[in-house]
Amino acid sequence: MFKINENYLKLQGSYLFSTVAQKVAAYKAENPGREVISLGIGDVTQPLAPAIIDSLHKAVSEMGVKETFRGYSPDLGYEFLRSTIAQHDFKERGADIDIDEIFISDGAKSDSGNIQEIFGTDNKVAVCDPVYPVYVDSNVMAGRTGTFNKERGIFNGVIYMPCTPENNFVPDIPEETPDLIYICNPNNPTGTTINKEQLQKWVDYANKVGAVIIYDAAYEAFITEDDVPHTIYECEGAKTCAIELKSYSKKAGFTGTRLGYSVVPKDLKCGDVSLNTLWARRHGTKFNGAPYIQQRAGEAVYTPEAEAQIKEQIGYYLRNAKTILDGLHAAGYKAYGGISSPYVWLQTPDHMTSWDFFDLLLTRANVVGTPGSGFGPHGEGFFRLTAFGTYENTVEAVKRIASL
Repeated sequence: MFKINENYLKLQGSYLFSTVAQKVAAYKAENPGREVISLGIGDVTQPLAPAIIDSLHKAVSEMGVKETFRGYSPDLGYEFLRSTIAQHDFKERGADIDIDEIFISDGAKSDSGNIQEIFGTDNKVAVCDPVYPVYVDSNVMAGRTGTFNKERGIFNGVIYMPCTPENNFVPDIPEETPDLIYICNPNNPTGTTINKEQLQKWVDYANKVGAVIIYDAAYEAFITEDDVPHTIYECEGAKTCAIELKSYSKKAGFTGTRLGYSVVPKDLKCGDVSLNTLWARRHGTKFNGAPYIQQRAGEAVYTPEAEAQIKEQIGYYLRNAKTILDGLHAAGYKAYGGISSPYVWLQTPDHMTSWDFFDLLLTRANVVGTPGSGFGPHGEGFFRLTAFGTYENTVEAVKRIASL
């Protein structure tokens, strides 16, 4: 008889955002006249920039002509996009990344879940706490996390690095030595950042102990602080210890278009084995490439016209974040993030659990957010709000929260 991957049975409940969606759907069904405002899941609301739409239309037309039709894309992605990325995202920031170190994908979520496949199951994983659930769950599925400790709310085989107001949400070097270290900067869910000096310490540490940093830079486009790096490769020595994941979902509104990329430097090795070669092998075996149309749209992101249009959209979301942050502070809440990020991380009032606060917001204010406990044990007592709604809805949602 066939057998299942029993590691899946270790997963705790359904995926966080699925649970939120189910609760909201049930409430709406029972209260059809209520207008519910969602500041929960981090999905964009502004349409794609006109310059990107023009590129998509042109690429679609090319697919209807024999001479310009494209089939399967190259394993790593089209050279026109990879060379553009190498120039604009790295070389212009002083980071020497070659095009054969860039792997085009359908998004950072896929890459963050898949990258663990090139590592052995006996590697020790370290994550920030709170943390984006995919980092932990994908390692649970692979059998790398041990059993779940219900009493503590953690997996026994994972190193959790608390990120709290006391350490300004910057993880400390753990006592136990990890092999894989997940860092998201700007951070999801806390909306906070790690500056270059702090990140350099992690790079130095990883090189010292022989660990790999899996660096999720999905929200890099929101950075407004001068001392926060836009890529980990701005740090000296990062090419021998770090893999970087990037996304167009939040930067350019590609949540429904799907495009991202990973960077695996050729200098990153385990003994004589190149991780770049392993990832290329995995990529070629399990992925047939992002569609040509999306890759042309990705190339257009870097044109002067699109850059100006995207900058305006990022500014729109950052204004929403400031509106949320300022409104919460004025209402007496303790809140963090929201400066170089579309996320605001607030402390629940009166020692409420994060799910109790979720229910309170939904039923009393008709506002949806994300309970912090879904991001890890140190997320309990906190709550995430996103700035991806419309400005009008954001203002109304803050007003409702302040009136509780």
